[in-house]
Amino acid sequence: MDYNITRKVMPDTLKLDEVVEFAENPEPRCPCVLLLDTSGSMQGMPIDSLNQGLQTFKEELTKNSLAARRVEVAIVTFDSHVNVVQDFITADQFSPPILTAQGLTTMGAGIHKALDLLQDRKAQYRTNGIAYYRPWVFMITDGEPQGEFEDVVEQAARRLHADEASKRVAFFTVAVDNANMARLSQIGVRTPLRLQGLNFVEMFVWLSASMSAVSHSKVEEQVALPPIGWGSV
Repeated sequence: MDYNITRKVMPDTLKLDEVVEFAENPEPRCPCVLLLDTSGSMQGMPIDSLNQGLQTFKEELTKNSLAARRVEVAIVTFDSHVNVVQDFITADQFSPPILTAQGLTTMGAGIHKALDLLQDRKAQYRTNGIAYYRPWVFMITDGEPQGEFEDVVEQAARRLHADEASKRVAFFTVAVDNANMARLSQIGVRTPLRLQGLNFVEMFVWLSASMSAVSHSKVEEQVALPPIGWGSV
């Protein structure tokens, strides 16, 4: 009996949470999904540097009061499983997680999950009358898809290309260490950027500056991004 009551109440409760959230902060939103490779090859210095970078991302975004209220961060990790480590939350409420590395690289499933999250969040914006900027997905990986069927990856790539073509998302790939650049080029629309060493901190400073620039613009306005000093094509 209690179980049935809970099932009926939860959707309304979630909608009430949305109403309260957007009433308290009706600013336009800049959604950004960090799609992060946490497979076994990221163990050691790479995952430690990535965790440090996430902390920097939080610190840099919250220096700007408008960006802190407009930029929303979500984190999806992929290893042998795909996990939503952080659902969408404004930068001022974001608390960086401490990630660990293990397992394989289910990248295709990770891309699907990131796009699903964005689709759901945009529906919430529309329902509540909240304007939003073109969402970003920022994928960081040191490898290529591994541990999943090839058709999952192919479907993810097709979906990604369609979403890019219709301007539903801007998808960026950052390749770490010995990532397969040719394979990553086939999956995304933009040429992958190769991170210089493990310079995650500088990369996240750039990402926060970019998201801040977008948040200060008008929705649909073209924004010039800062030069990329942390990576190369």
